[in-house]
Amino acid sequence: MSALFTPIGLRGLTLPNRVWLSPMCQYAVERGDGVPTDWQLVHLGARAMGGFGLVFTEATAVLPEGRISAQDTGLWDDEQAAGWSRIVDFVHGRGTAIGVQLAHAGRKASTYRAFPGEPSGGHDPAAGGWVPVGPTTEAFPGLLVPHALTVAEIQGVVAGFAAAARRADEVGFDVVELHAAHGYLLHEFLSPLTNLRRDEYGGDLHARTRIVREVVSAIRAVWPDHKPLVLRISGSDWLDGGWDAAQSTELARQVAPLGVDLVDVSSGGLLPASVPVGPGYQVPLAEAVRGSGLPVGAVGLITEPRQAEEIVAAGRADVVLLARAALREPAWPQRAAAELGVPPDRAGYPTHYLRGVWPVRD
Repeated sequence: MSALFTPIGLRGLTLPNRVWLSPMCQYAVERGDGVPTDWQLVHLGARAMGGFGLVFTEATAVLPEGRISAQDTGLWDDEQAAGWSRIVDFVHGRGTAIGVQLAHAGRKASTYRAFPGEPSGGHDPAAGGWVPVGPTTEAFPGLLVPHALTVAEIQGVVAGFAAAARRADEVGFDVVELHAAHGYLLHEFLSPLTNLRRDEYGGDLHARTRIVREVVSAIRAVWPDHKPLVLRISGSDWLDGGWDAAQSTELARQVAPLGVDLVDVSSGGLLPASVPVGPGYQVPLAEAVRGSGLPVGAVGLITEPRQAEEIVAAGRADVVLLARAALREPAWPQRAAAELGVPPDRAGYPTHYLRGVWPVRD
C-alpha cells in the first residue's frame, strides 16, 4: 500500500490521498475587484481533475488593503463570494475537496505583480495603490512604508478574517487555511525581527503569537466544527535571531486547543535571506513541528513521486503539498499513483479521462 494514497481524516472531512495542491498566487484579477475569474476556475478545476486530494486557492485577501497586488482575489464582499461559489461547485462536482487560503499581506501589500514587462516594487497610492499596514512603520526593503496598526485596528483585522471565514462557509469551502507565512501580516507579528512593538502584541513569544491565537479563535467561532482549519507558517526566517522551528513548534502547541487541525510548514519571506534551497529542503522544518502533536504538511521542491512517498511513509509529514510541480503537471497525482503501483480507481481519474490512464508499474 502507498502511504501517499492512504486516506486522511481531519474532523468531518476524509480526503482520499495525501498529495494536495499548495496555494499559489495567480495575480489574474484584471479588474482589480477581488472577484475570481475563469482563470481560477480552470487553474483549480484542472488540478481537481488531476487527482489532488485537496486543492487550495491562492492567497485570498480578507480586506482590500490586505491584497499583495490589485490583481489578487478577495473574500471581503458578497460579489467575491458569488465568484468563488461557481468554482467551489465545479471542484465539488469532480468529487474533490477545496480549501481557501485567507490572507493579509501586511507591509508587503500594494505591490505590482511584477509580470515580465510590467512594473515591480511598491505600488504608490498616487498611482492606484494604497497604504500598507504592519506591526510598525518599518518597511520591507524596496516596498512602501506601512502604517503601524493600532490595537483597535488589529481587532479590525481579526474581525476581517472572521467575516471572510463566514463567507467561505456560505460558499461551501471545505477547509480554511490561515496564512501566517512568507513575511505577510501575521508572520510579521510572529517574528522578533519585524515585531518591535512594546504593547500586548509585541515582546516575548506569547505576546508575538497573540494575534494568531485571536484570529484562530475568531475563525473557529464562525467556522463549523466539522470543517478543518489549517495554519500555514514559515518554519524559519533563515536569519539569526528570527523565527525558527522551536518557536513554530510552540505556536503549534498554542493553537491546537483553539481548533487548528494541521500546520502547513513553509519557510522564509520575512526579509532577504540566504536559503539552502534544494530538494525537500523544508521537510526537516515540518518534521520538527510535527513534534507538537499536530499533523503537518511539507512543501518545497517535492517533485518526484517516490520522494513524496518517502516523506509520508517515514512519518516526516502527514501530507505533502505541491506547487511548481503542479503548475508543470496538473495531473501529477495520477502519474504518481501509477509509479507507486496504485490502481487507477484510487487515482482520482474523471470518467471522461479513463482512456488515458497511466499504466501501473510493478
